[in-house]
Amino acid sequence: MPQFSIEALTTLAADALRKHGAADAAARITAKYLVAADAQGLGTHGVARVPTYCDHLKSGRAHGDAVPRIANEKGAACLVDAGFGLGFEPTEFALKEAIERAAKHGVGFVGVTKSHHCGALGILLEPVAARGMVAIAFSNAPSAIMAWGGTKPMFGTNPIAAIFPRRDGPPLVIDMSLTQVTRGQIMLYANAGKPIPEGWGMDKDGNPTTDAHKILIGGSLHAVGGLKGTMLAFAVEILCCALMGASLSHQVEPMLVDNGKPMDLGQAFLVIDPAALAGRERYLERVETLIAAMMEDEEVRLPGARRVDETTRAAKDGIEIPAELAKQLGQLARR
Repeated sequence: MPQFSIEALTTLAADALRKHGAADAAARITAKYLVAADAQGLGTHGVARVPTYCDHLKSGRAHGDAVPRIANEKGAACLVDAGFGLGFEPTEFALKEAIERAAKHGVGFVGVTKSHHCGALGILLEPVAARGMVAIAFSNAPSAIMAWGGTKPMFGTNPIAAIFPRRDGPPLVIDMSLTQVTRGQIMLYANAGKPIPEGWGMDKDGNPTTDAHKILIGGSLHAVGGLKGTMLAFAVEILCCALMGASLSHQVEPMLVDNGKPMDLGQAFLVIDPAALAGRERYLERVETLIAAMMEDEEVRLPGARRVDETTRAAKDGIEIPAELAKQLGQLARR
């Protein structure tokens, strides 16, 4: 497979997005986070998304010239209007607001509306940990999970992420969708023309299927944990859509449908300054005590540890992507 340095792959992805209508800031910020996902071994949320984003920019599902702005605010909370632009610039903007409000008030809660897909949420939270703060993130997505007892997709994969800084080591990162597998994994199978394993999802009629395309176009994925995962997806839906005024997941067209209708997703970010509660030192002591107890079992791996190892490797050796994807990115960057 072709191999790229982090810098070269970022430039290639940004050029492709610019060629299809993304403003310079949107292209640079989007490329930065997509390549960071690849560097962390999260290829489902990396530059493999660029062709879809380019299609959305071209068709109007994402507005390349959108500039995020604060639409409403009150003390520690505010709402960011993404203007139907790509999701990374407004979510980065929102997190900066959340960090500053948490520094002032002890907590910051910032939502984003009229947004787009924003990748692996845990990567977005890294600047929070760098400031010694804790964060939790939520996003809705095109419908993928049936309401419990229902027959049609109602809630998105609705990922949840959290980050917890440590005294010395890298932060603990928890990042997961609320489905047994991510939609990005289904997309990789679809792009490769391969059948998916049985038990991952159902078609639009509620029948089990191994056809990735039948899941992506009107089908559904199984929630992690059955009823409990479905209820978590329901809670995320309320947090990201009702509070933020965004479209509900079942109102959002699937990622691969290109009909010119903006996605209008919602995201929510909660940032907490430990200094406002038990204090930074007590927080750090409690975290390290927990980690020490966990690591007494030699089989335990801390959340986020693999990402750190992968990033170190990528910085040294570069990032490999499939040959067909490399060819496609090159073509998109030249158009």
